[in-house]
Amino acid sequence: MKAKLVLENGSIFEGKAFGHIQETVGEVVFNTGMTGYQEILTDPSYYGQMVVMTYPLIGNYGINLEDIESSSPKVKALIVREKASHPSNWRCEMDLEGYLKEMKIMGFGGIDTRALTKILRNHGTMKGIIVVEEPSQEEMKRKMAAFHNHDAVQRVTTKHPYIIEGTGKHIAIIDYGIKENILRSFRKRNCSMTIFPAHVKAKDILKVNPDGVFLSNGPGDPKVLAEAIETIKQLIGKKPILGICLGHQLLAHSLGGDTERLKFGHRGCNHPVKDLMKKKVFITSQNHGYVVKKESLPENVDITHVNLNDDTVEGMQHKELPIFSVQFHPEASPGPQDTAYIFDRFMELLEGGYKCQEIIQ
Repeated sequence: MKAKLVLENGSIFEGKAFGHIQETVGEVVFNTGMTGYQEILTDPSYYGQMVVMTYPLIGNYGINLEDIESSSPKVKALIVREKASHPSNWRCEMDLEGYLKEMKIMGFGGIDTRALTKILRNHGTMKGIIVVEEPSQEEMKRKMAAFHNHDAVQRVTTKHPYIIEGTGKHIAIIDYGIKENILRSFRKRNCSMTIFPAHVKAKDILKVNPDGVFLSNGPGDPKVLAEAIETIKQLIGKKPILGICLGHQLLAHSLGGDTERLKFGHRGCNHPVKDLMKKKVFITSQNHGYVVKKESLPENVDITHVNLNDDTVEGMQHKELPIFSVQFHPEASPGPQDTAYIFDRFMELLEGGYKCQEIIQ
């Protein structure tokens, strides 16, 4: 079925709709990964966004139900150059279009995704609307103006605390939109976990007396999560803390730092990051539109990782307290397992009660 993507700057792309066909409004972003579309679809950090895949053929290995990162897709739409109609993989359980149709997610294809990506790079991430029956220009502008993603975390967080049993260290996890593979990473290390909603109070976390606290990934602007920042402030100095992605940004705010919006974000599985302590470069998986401002960090916080594409902050640690965080996703596998050492550092921190600096150096 013919459809159009209209951006808020007036750019129009004519293509074809597939999957669950309905009018869709969201923030248009691009991802540079050649593979991983299934993980992208189900990553809660993409809530409210229409994702453009820069790789031209998407869906060639189909969909399996083992590799999903959450219970259902969180994107508003998937935008591709070409949709593979005949996937081939021994783990394939259904094709991409059938999955999107079943999960009620819009697909849009048959356009020049290179041209669309260049617009987003030059002008920055912007809102867009996909329409099948074209409304008036004024109506589309009104719908894009009305869209916001401020309640994204509340939409994707768990509604109630739950427990995952384990024989090792007890981790209190604050779920801002956690990926399943983060939970798998802690399971591999035999951790027991208590997963709390994003709106949890510090007293409720301290009540279960965990060995450490983990701040998860999630969608949106960290500055709108004042309640979460206050909770983390009350946990600092009481328990070892590890943050990833949004958790990293929220931790920066709690320590007195600040964040800012990137022009078009970091989204893909091929971003080079240098570990300043190891003096090594790692290829990382990333998905974020905001970044910690380097100059905003207080003197008692060291930068441990930097992005080699734009020199932005990718990791930090407290000089005295057992607290550290990274912007990239160590549970993802672009390396394929090179950055899993972040979880091992946290385990060492919990085992020995060391300061972060002693572990990282």
